[in-house]
Amino acid sequence: MSDSQIKIALTKGRVEEQVIPLLEASGINCDQIRNKQRRLIFDSKTQPYEFILAKGPDVTTFLERGAVDIGIVGSDILVEHQSTQYELLDLELGKCQFVLASTKDFDPNEPKRKIIGTKYPNITKKYFDKLGQDVEIIKIEGSVELAPLTGLADAIVDITETGTTIKENNLVIYDYLDKVSTRLVVNRMALKQHPKEIYALVDNLSSTINNEEIIK
Repeated sequence: MSDSQIKIALTKGRVEEQVIPLLEASGINCDQIRNKQRRLIFDSKTQPYEFILAKGPDVTTFLERGAVDIGIVGSDILVEHQSTQYELLDLELGKCQFVLASTKDFDPNEPKRKIIGTKYPNITKKYFDKLGQDVEIIKIEGSVELAPLTGLADAIVDITETGTTIKENNLVIYDYLDKVSTRLVVNRMALKQHPKEIYALVDNLSSTINNEEIIK
């Protein structure tokens, strides 16, 4: 592991699968990640990047603690975990949106104190605070759609890409919140230590994204 390498924490799973083609189109070799088996750290002898695969919330922790220079993670996680690092680039991948959804008989304007199920309590609180509504928030780790269907909650705040899962569970979207996409975020100290290398990577990725848009 070389101290001169830029350490990049990449959210494993769906983000990883979507970002790898972008990295490769930008000339970054990702063969080790594609053939990762059970490994989580990928150190290259031929390019100035070391990749670490981690869960989204852990990517923000690595960034905040200075364990990595760059994080690639969804904006939903950045907002929910209140990241204080520099967001330098929207990779325009993993696009989806927060929504308020519930059963067909839900009345969002009903004056009673509502119970809201969500994986994102901070984002949900911020939304209802803007509306001037005091709600009880229940944090749910699994299938959020179950909450209004079982009577656990009056409504949910969740992320949807197409709305299909919500419709398949006979739920209705009542409001649209913030849009979500994958972002490149840089640790503040790392940007001071490696500005040339980091901005070169950002410019390279940005150019690839723009060229992809032209091709489309």
